[in-house]
Amino acid sequence: MLDINLLRRDLDAVVAALQARKNPQPFLDVERFRTLESERKRLQTGVEELQARRNALSKQVGQLKAKGQDASEPMAEVGRIAGQLSEGAASLELIQAELNDMLMGLPNLPHASVPKGADEAANVEVRRWGTPAAFDFTPRDHVDLGAPLGLDFDTGARLSGSRFSFLRGPVARLHRALAQFMLDLQTGEHGYTECYAPYIVNREILEGTGQLPKFKEDMFWVYRGSAGDAGAGGGGEEQAEQYLISTSEISLTNAVREQILPAEQLPLKLTAHSPCFRSEAGSAGRDTRGMIRQHQFDKVEMVQIVHPETSYEALEQMVGHAEAVLQKLQLPYRVVALSSGDMGFSAAKTYDLEVWLPGQGAYREISSCSNCEAFQARRMQARFRNAQGKPELVHTLNGSGLAVGRTLVAVLENGQRADGSIALPEALWPYMGGVKELRA
Repeated sequence: MLDINLLRRDLDAVVAALQARKNPQPFLDVERFRTLESERKRLQTGVEELQARRNALSKQVGQLKAKGQDASEPMAEVGRIAGQLSEGAASLELIQAELNDMLMGLPNLPHASVPKGADEAANVEVRRWGTPAAFDFTPRDHVDLGAPLGLDFDTGARLSGSRFSFLRGPVARLHRALAQFMLDLQTGEHGYTECYAPYIVNREILEGTGQLPKFKEDMFWVYRGSAGDAGAGGGGEEQAEQYLISTSEISLTNAVREQILPAEQLPLKLTAHSPCFRSEAGSAGRDTRGMIRQHQFDKVEMVQIVHPETSYEALEQMVGHAEAVLQKLQLPYRVVALSSGDMGFSAAKTYDLEVWLPGQGAYREISSCSNCEAFQARRMQARFRNAQGKPELVHTLNGSGLAVGRTLVAVLENGQRADGSIALPEALWPYMGGVKELRA
């Protein structure tokens, strides 16, 4: 959430920054905001004047009573003012609620270093690592390569519909090995604490990291009925609106919600392997073949909670942590700085890592690392106690380290041989029980 004082101080500058974001525009009803702010100021001034008048009258009542004189008239006025204050407070609460709803729908402002542009065409390549292999045969994609190894989309579709997969045998073992390798690397070499967090969260948790209210249709959501409906043991619990997580960033980042952390605890570095669930409501017809865009996929997530002064240093560090996975797996990739129009809702700056896929002859996203600055922290009220002893909002960062399914795709396609077997990267051999290649 943006700091409302930014809008109050320089609304035009905020609007200009928002206009650099993805369409449709506008994000902000400027005239409505100005009307609400004007009314808020009027009401607040009125409330403050009434409070001052009530305090003066209360003092007068005390003086009159001390002298044994009649205080009924000022007491009656105090009663009338109490009613007016109650009405004013109720009106202010309604205005504040509408202003809060407006702020909840606004994305983060791009950092000054973010490339300006309307969409991915304006993204800027930062660097490349590795050279794509030259095959002496026509490389196949992961769907054809994976089928003899246990990658089964037909069973997934029968069980759950399109964009679900069923893994068995060698490819299922590879999937597990990749996740374990990533966790060991992030915890053992990069200092993250491994976590196991809920896959189902409450509505306010998603509001904290910015998935709600704007992107509800991209989530899989469930409603838990009252416990009393479940038979024995029910406690009459109210129905709760809950959602399957689209990334464990949601659970990990919200672990510090409504807390004031000691400064010496920063930075917090958390990681988790979890399934992720996305309805992909806005991506109809995109990447329908294979594992690139699934409704259920696994990811090893990295989250950092840091001091505001170090968040951009932490972002570069986090990108390096994601790159280390690809380098150890010997997978060619490039790092791209996303433009203002291509970034996610909560991000102030984002780098994407794109891995080379021979079957597509293209680089495809495999990790996204973002600095959200104080945007999520303000929504969560996640703070630390600064050097002056005062609560201050933390900065939050998140990144994939990596998407497990897409990494599996990259290992299959980059390690393929003409006979359909797959040469595995050396870093995975211990996780595969010494197996160095996959064969049907």
